[in-house]
Amino acid sequence: MSPENSPPAAESVSSHPKIPISWPPDGSLTREWIDDLTAALEWSSRNLLPSELPTVLPFDVLHRLVLTASNILHQEPNCIQINPFAGHEAGGEVRVVVVGDVHGQLHDVLFLLRDAGFPSENCTFVFNGDYVDRGAWGLETFLLLLAWKVFLPNRVFLLRGNHESKYCTSVYGFEKEVMTKFGNQGQQVYRKCLRCFEGLPLATIIANCVYTAHGGLFRTVPVIPSKRLKGKKGRKKESSTVSSSLKLGSLEELCRARRTVLDPPWEGSNLIPGDVLWSDPSSSMGLSPNEERGIGLLWGPDCSENFLSKYQLKPGILCPFKQLIIRSHEGPDARDKRHDMKGIQDGYTIDHEVDSGKLITLFSAPDYPQFQATDARYNNRGAYIVLQPPDFATPEFHTFEAARPRPEVNAYYDFKEVIDSDEELDLESMDHSSVASI
Repeated sequence: MSPENSPPAAESVSSHPKIPISWPPDGSLTREWIDDLTAALEWSSRNLLPSELPTVLPFDVLHRLVLTASNILHQEPNCIQINPFAGHEAGGEVRVVVVGDVHGQLHDVLFLLRDAGFPSENCTFVFNGDYVDRGAWGLETFLLLLAWKVFLPNRVFLLRGNHESKYCTSVYGFEKEVMTKFGNQGQQVYRKCLRCFEGLPLATIIANCVYTAHGGLFRTVPVIPSKRLKGKKGRKKESSTVSSSLKLGSLEELCRARRTVLDPPWEGSNLIPGDVLWSDPSSSMGLSPNEERGIGLLWGPDCSENFLSKYQLKPGILCPFKQLIIRSHEGPDARDKRHDMKGIQDGYTIDHEVDSGKLITLFSAPDYPQFQATDARYNNRGAYIVLQPPDFATPEFHTFEAARPRPEVNAYYDFKEVIDSDEELDLESMDHSSVASI
């Protein structure tokens, strides 16, 4: 493990950033534009009221950024195959940085980017989701990462987390944050973000040997041949029944799943997105419903071995090295309640070690959650993983402390009363339609 990194008490920010940010005349983002956006967002978080964000990032600029990024994301497959060597610059050190949950902790994300080295033609970034909610700067964090995606679409990959959904953002703060910051235009901004969330891919496979996703593994959803039933006015309609038996799903099934839903379904035939976003590993063998959450699965070491060995991470290509599953989804609060699993105080744990490789949980939000109802804090560190040749499957862990002091700001949700997302949810209030229908 690399030495622990501690960010400075407060990063120096230009007292006069280039504001307001304007959209490039030719629509092409540059590294200089992203640097200006970064400086402006960091400065505004420390010097302006949340409602003054539009004076730094006007609505029309936000609209163009989100629309451009959304168009890119919606064209990507559910599971992205990443070749770290494709298009790299000769002579440069090729590497991949994997990042876990960040939950709107903008200043920790800024430190992580500076510490890991910014995305480039030789440095690919994979973010495992949960950019928003709980932290006070979810909008700024998400927009900054979208800018990096637009600038380097083949080097920055943004996956969907369970909090990139209509239900979670209405409960854990992001919706209210957007409304507070953009006022009368807040509803438009929120809808644009929801549309963008729908386009976020579900998983990546890095160098044929590393599978990453927010929650993890998923079930197969076999469908019994449909029966022809008569509907109104004698019209025939299809009816299908989903088998209740639980078996591990394949990459081919993952690629066919429909991800463009506001809230991934917890019942019906489109269960794979919900599994990928909400499932958790277990110390017990087998595959079972995730009863604590009410959605997704629990999977044991035998399932990790089965997934890595049986399906291989690229059909037809055998990986000569040990393989990895890197997932996120659980912070110190979630693991504190699961006494059969390791804690995540250092930002990562190795949950399963099997013949074919390892299962790692990665969490990149230090001192999480930002707002707590008790004086006692978890004081956890965050972490990111660096993967390098020749195998890209030997993880190098980098841990870091929270950036302090954080600017003083109010929470956008009732953190004293709201239910934890690792407990059973109000599933009936979830919306399984697309943003186009609301």
